Amino acid sequence: MPEQPDNWKDGLRQRVVDEVQYIKDAFSEATHGEIEIGVARSDGRVDYLFAERRILVREEYLGPVLETLLPPEDRDPERDYRRLERDYAEQIERVISGVVLLKLTDEHPPTHQALDRIDEQLGRGIATPDHVLTVTTGEGTPCAATEPEEVYDDVEPYPSACPHHGGAGVVIFVDDTGLLAGADATHPWLAGVHGDPDPLPPAAANGVQAIPEYTGHGTFVAGVARCMAPAAEIYVARVLSIAGSQLESHWIRRLEHALGLGVDIFHLSVVTHSRHDLPLITFREWLRHLREYGGAVCVAAAGNDGSRWLAWPAAFSEVISVGALGSDWRGRATFSNYGSWVDVYAPGRDLVNAYATGTYTCNVSPYTGTPRTFYGMAKWSGTSFSTPIVSGLIASRMSRTGETARHAAAALLDRARAQAVPGVGPVLLPCCDHDDAPRHECGCGCGCQARCHPGRGHC
Repeated sequence: MPEQPDNWKDGLRQRVVDEVQYIKDAFSEATHGEIEIGVARSDGRVDYLFAERRILVREEYLGPVLETLLPPEDRDPERDYRRLERDYAEQIERVISGVVLLKLTDEHPPTHQALDRIDEQLGRGIATPDHVLTVTTGEGTPCAATEPEEVYDDVEPYPSACPHHGGAGVVIFVDDTGLLAGADATHPWLAGVHGDPDPLPPAAANGVQAIPEYTGHGTFVAGVARCMAPAAEIYVARVLSIAGSQLESHWIRRLEHALGLGVDIFHLSVVTHSRHDLPLITFREWLRHLREYGGAVCVAAAGNDGSRWLAWPAAFSEVISVGALGSDWRGRATFSNYGSWVDVYAPGRDLVNAYATGTYTCNVSPYTGTPRTFYGMAKWSGTSFSTPIVSGLIASRMSRTGETARHAAAALLDRARAQAVPGVGPVLLPCCDHDDAPRHECGCGCGCQARCHPGRGHC
């Protein structure tokens, strides 16, 4: 899957071209042109985005990799690898224990030619691109399943906030775009949620507040999780700070730092596909560190390609991967990824929660250029939003039972498998799950004790 710097747009839908170009331009601006984003594509689709002239290398193979990348006449089978590593010290950065970033110089081959040479001589999985991870990708393009849609002013969230105090004492780290200023004060269910700022640009001279693409994503996700677990402590990190995206090498460092924050549930909104569909080598090391924290779990969105195509980090067996149900909560949403690697499905179509106030201009056909006005709430769809339902349910069960996140998640997945929907898979639905909650007979048959939604026949 070679990069195609000159003709990567050929044969792609305009929506895909626009989204990819938006991310490429954002990285160029944010890094003052130092990082160029490349496009790997095949069969009329974008496979993944990556940083040109940056590769991630398993540290134990760094010496052989450097030797492999030298011109044939400069290679020496008897070379001292430690000396070679010292020679290239300025091009090497530690990313996470076990993985380093190698910045290719002009004497090295282009990114994918370098990777092909390493694969051929040392084996696949030793070196990989520095992938771009983006707020849940979909349909061959980095984006949520839909753009945010307008709702009435003063509308309540959907699914609605549980009236109990589920999640008390539980810490959730949301890996996303940050938290909109003032959202915790204007939306009662977000009270006490904190995080990195998700900034809006200055308002125009006419007073109109523009809402950029991806802005508000982290706030919406935190709102959904809080509706399931109103007392959970949630921190919304602004990791995806460049057009809702981040390089794998930068992303994993922030995730590694979060291991020291006493987190119970790591909630990941990011998705990427990868070269040769191989697992992310940085995240594999991070999972090894997570095991040392005993009962913590990681929950990740499955992605919005509407296919079986493996998406990372969700496809790791140690991660709880979440797909999306459609609006009737009885079938899989058309955009949701699926397959044996997706662990559970939860509602992800037409959810309503906290958002920015201002005007958003659509970027996707057939609504391109259409302004939409928002008053602090929005309707949105994607596996990004089914995933916080699962994280919130885990937190709520933890506070009710005293279980660790790992044990609570296992119990909920057992429930999901017991109420699996044929043709879809294991399913979890919004549920307060408290013994003192009023009981209802719900058409969905999930057996929960939450308030039902009479018009939809499920709880």
